[in-house]
Amino acid sequence: MFFIVPLGVVGPWQVVIIALVIILLFGGKKIPELMKGLGKGVKSFKEGMNEVENQISDIDKDLNSTAKTPDKIEKIEKK
Repeated sequence: MFFIVPLGVVGPWQVVIIALVIILLFGGKKIPELMKGLGKGVKSFKEGMNEVENQISDIDKDLNSTAKTPDKIEKIEKK
């Protein structure tokens, strides 16, 4: 289990030490609250991304339907 970071490779012992430091800084009770907040943030970000993708899809559909309109107008004028 190695993680590549800009400063080098982080091994398993470094991960354990970092986890211990985080536990010492925040305490065992605060960590679940932090993870819950992080999870909510990630969920909110994903929902926002899906909303943007849906808006882009709707705009694309509108543009495609609008692009077909001039052909219909020309056919009506020729009759």
